[in-house]
Amino acid sequence: MADQVAAMCDQLIKALNVMMDAETGQVYRLEALKFCEEFKETSSFCVPCALQLADKAQPAVVRHFGLQILEHVIKFRWNNMPQQEKVQLKECAMHLLSTGTHSILEEESHIKDGLSRITVEMIKREWPQHWPDMLKEMEALTSNGEAQTELVMLILLRLAEDVITFQTLPTQRRRDIQQTLTQNMESIFSFMMAILHLNVEEYRKLKGSPEHELQARAHCRVAVATLNTLAGYIDWVSLVYITSGNCHLLEILCLLLSEPELQLEAAECLLIAISRKGKLEDRKPFMLLFDDVAIDYMLSAAQSADGLAICMKSNESQAVDVVERRYIFLKRLCQVLCALGGQLCSLVGSDVEVEVPANLSKYMEALLAFTTHSSQFLKKTTLPTWGSLFRHEALCKDAVVVQMAAKFLRTSMTNLVKAGFPSRDDNPSCQYSCVDFDSDEDFNFFFNSYRAQLGLVIAAEWLQYQISSPIDTGLSHLRLPRALVQWDAMTVFMECMATQIFKNLEEEKLPIDQSMELLQAVLNYDTKDPLILSCVLTNVSALFPFVIHRPNFLPQVLYKLFKAVTFEVGQGNKAPRSRAVKNVRRHACSSIIKICRDYPRVLLPCFDMFYNHVKKLCSSQATLSQMESSLMESLVLISNEFKDFEKQKAFIDELMASVVADWTSEEMRHVLSNPAVYLSFVGADQVVTEQSKDADTSGLNRARLSFCLYAMMGVVKRARWPADLEEAKAGGFVGGLTPTGAPIYRNPCTAQFLAFLPNLLALIRTQNSLFTPENMARLSETFSRAHDVMDAEKNVVLGLSQNLLDIYDTAVYKSNLERMQGFLSTLYDNCFHVLGSAGVSLQQDFYTIERLSEEIAGSAFSSLDHEYYNSLLCPLLGPLFAYMQQRLNVKWQLISQRTSVNGEDEEVVVCQESHVTQEMLEEQLVRLLTREVLDLLSVSCISKKGHEPAADKEDIDEEEMMMDSAQTASPAQSTEELSELGKHLLKHENIYMNMLTLTFTSLSWKDTTNCHRTASMVCWTLLRQVIGGNLLPEAVTWFYTSVLRALQVHGQHEVCNSTLSQLAMLIYENLRARYPELRAVMTQIPNISVEALDQYDHRLLDPNAQKVGDKKRKDHFRKLIEGTVGKALCQQFRKEVHIRNLPSLYKSPKPDKDVVQNSEATGLEALFAPEKNTL
Repeated sequence: MADQVAAMCDQLIKALNVMMDAETGQVYRLEALKFCEEFKETSSFCVPCALQLADKAQPAVVRHFGLQILEHVIKFRWNNMPQQEKVQLKECAMHLLSTGTHSILEEESHIKDGLSRITVEMIKREWPQHWPDMLKEMEALTSNGEAQTELVMLILLRLAEDVITFQTLPTQRRRDIQQTLTQNMESIFSFMMAILHLNVEEYRKLKGSPEHELQARAHCRVAVATLNTLAGYIDWVSLVYITSGNCHLLEILCLLLSEPELQLEAAECLLIAISRKGKLEDRKPFMLLFDDVAIDYMLSAAQSADGLAICMKSNESQAVDVVERRYIFLKRLCQVLCALGGQLCSLVGSDVEVEVPANLSKYMEALLAFTTHSSQFLKKTTLPTWGSLFRHEALCKDAVVVQMAAKFLRTSMTNLVKAGFPSRDDNPSCQYSCVDFDSDEDFNFFFNSYRAQLGLVIAAEWLQYQISSPIDTGLSHLRLPRALVQWDAMTVFMECMATQIFKNLEEEKLPIDQSMELLQAVLNYDTKDPLILSCVLTNVSALFPFVIHRPNFLPQVLYKLFKAVTFEVGQGNKAPRSRAVKNVRRHACSSIIKICRDYPRVLLPCFDMFYNHVKKLCSSQATLSQMESSLMESLVLISNEFKDFEKQKAFIDELMASVVADWTSEEMRHVLSNPAVYLSFVGADQVVTEQSKDADTSGLNRARLSFCLYAMMGVVKRARWPADLEEAKAGGFVGGLTPTGAPIYRNPCTAQFLAFLPNLLALIRTQNSLFTPENMARLSETFSRAHDVMDAEKNVVLGLSQNLLDIYDTAVYKSNLERMQGFLSTLYDNCFHVLGSAGVSLQQDFYTIERLSEEIAGSAFSSLDHEYYNSLLCPLLGPLFAYMQQRLNVKWQLISQRTSVNGEDEEVVVCQESHVTQEMLEEQLVRLLTREVLDLLSVSCISKKGHEPAADKEDIDEEEMMMDSAQTASPAQSTEELSELGKHLLKHENIYMNMLTLTFTSLSWKDTTNCHRTASMVCWTLLRQVIGGNLLPEAVTWFYTSVLRALQVHGQHEVCNSTLSQLAMLIYENLRARYPELRAVMTQIPNISVEALDQYDHRLLDPNAQKVGDKKRKDHFRKLIEGTVGKALCQQFRKEVHIRNLPSLYKSPKPDKDVVQNSEATGLEALFAPEKNTL
């Protein structure tokens, strides 16, 4: 046998060398791999060969493979091995631990890991029942030297991870091992603390001696392993072991913060310990860490590590680099301080009567030091702690916290500056960002989140810190900086502060004089930088609420905003405007609209001045644009304050006269109703070179169309009647009453819109016809891709962001093609924005238009009166849902086929990067369209009064919601959760079945978000309305199999698995009695237990059967359909590991007698009397 083992070992070593040789071809490597895998699965020589290969005389790669074989044997053959072989294998494994390794500094880490793995696998199967002395044997191993001590620590750590953290064992085995660990925790902790103390002391003695350097490093390695193992236990053991001996463990950890080689692991342990939750009384000892000694150790370690975190790259270069280990330690130490602050906030002011620490100022100075650190990550880490301190009922009144608030406020003004991009080297933060972020995009995303969080903390601080002159600190800061990043930071700061001032101060305490001084400084500030000007405009908007108290400032504010509307970088405006210039113009228009929307009454006295300015601006422009239409929109907002129908109608008629005249002209009617003429009108059939640019006439024509739509959209969206009914009646806005007595309002823009509508509908029809082959052929070579998705929109769909600073000088559109794409898509969108706004604004005047349902398609209306549901929306939504179901189903089938093809020929496809990107874009567009369609269906049919779970709630909430529905869902409750429109759609069988088909088909489309949302909120709500009717058995079977099919596709995702399982259970339980076909479906599920199915059906159908609780019923059903649940690719070929349960050590025997029935006395006092030992 020895010869056979030796021969087989030689073959395995050769195969292993073939696999590991970089020069080996793929065919030979696969053959070698197959040989090794077959050996592990079938050979009877696994254990002797593995032990020979694992001998320390072998190379590390061979030894590791031998350990892998042993692990495989234990995992997959242990249950079938005779007891003698198990004992023999265990003895061999212990022998490997004691003598089968090199010294601690020489041994490879993966060999140590392999040895610990096989030992833990045996422990998981045999301890404590069949291996009661395991802990003693581990303790005895440590006497063999540092290498064995480290291995013992690795074993204890892996055991805790498998049992507690990852829970990779069956429930009973996990419970047995965890309870045994808990029972022995005092000795385990004492053992680990003794090992740590011994090796730390030895390390400190020897570390300065050159002749004992190796021995010192060995002790250091053991101490590191012990700290790592402690970290695996501190997270879950009783707090008593952490705080015992006057927090002896925490004291040692604080001391170790001064040891550079041990400080990171010590900080990890300290962080886990201080982050523990539990009873406040048990956490009270943590306050000892606020003593001077502990705080001083933390501060000293932080200062030392901060000095060593940055090092010079070379003597000649001034460039610096981050020492990652030191930087990680700084992060952990910062988190330790924050966790300590969390304990402080929990304990102070609670029932345990903890006083504010005497040296709180020292702690807060340490926290502030991290807040002012160059690392943006460290700054953000401290924010939640600051917020907790400032919001704390008792601490926020402490003099130290109030004093520190001023320092934090000044620090925040600096921290709001966006600096530290990893691609740059213009700030100390950049070096740290290179470690923390992979790209500028990552940094940008992080910093935006950080800035928003900082704004919330500033707001919280304002609640407890009343600044006597809140704006003075900002005034000097505002005047001095010229850099964009500083303006950007000041803008965020100002918005946060101004909001809190109005939210929390009474009117007589408002700092109006100081605010007006600052506003005057802002208004006087002049710049030609569009990005800085945008920040200036934001500051004007933030300070505008103060203008209410000083109306004399209003003309200056309007002048500043009007000037920004026509902003140009230079005098000549021949060159295309950059994106930054266009954005600042839009910003100015948005600011004006916002002010007019929020403060129309304040602006009413300035209406004539405003109107005259708009007239002058429009007359001076050769072509009108979105900017002028935005100003017209602002005028309409102010005109709502007229509260006089005739006066406002006359104003709107005058304002829109030229727009409507142009739009309704015979020329425009001909253009908008004829696709060929329309394409020629906008220049899409012309060949244009970049040198010659676009034809002036075509550009003017496009501007005419855009302006007309923007102007009408603004008017329709903003024109309103007074909110107060009496004011509306007095102003002539009420034209009558509905049959139910509700007022019928008149909108002053109705006449203008009705004149505008015919050509608007003609334009929509023309735009929809542009995609036909004959009209696509009319596009010139220049604009042949005019209907493609723009690059900017592609980035949005794919989730790619673009930094504002990177597009500072770029033109809005880089080419004539992009310009045409932008025009066509924007015009198309605006057509439907106008229609959508008309439904809300005009109401009856809009919905009573003759043949409206035949003219409009693809729109949803939320303000439509019930009387128009059948006549207008049902004819629209029915064909729409049927068409979208068919179209989307084809799209998703193509995506599924493409996925399977790519899987077979992945290498070829991946090489074509542009092709892959296009496929990703198409798939994402289909995904977004699917969600939009199903959102439309949900909004149309389901009442908002229903219980709708949010998409981001915990799974258990959804399960409870679904089970609540199961308990109350009966055929008698027909329309409880349907909206009024849903009830009307229910009356149309074809429409309703189309909606059901769409929702249940969509469950199997490869979009988990849509699947979860539809299954939890839509499917059952729609289906429950018709289960009391005469559904065909084929339909019921199809609905049920659709859910099971979705489980096959999405079952690997726990959220979808839970939701779909609940939906399947609802269908089965509510329909099983009437449709026995459902049982036939269940019997086709792979590996289903027919006996379990019979038992479930018996309890479901037999009214006399014993009922079980909801949880057991759900678990039973999920086991029945388990065979339909799809697995992730990484799990599909995974071999299952089976660990047998051992006789339980801690299971309490159930009483043999029924106490109540067999007790002589049945009274409560007798039942609970001390002599009733049977309890």
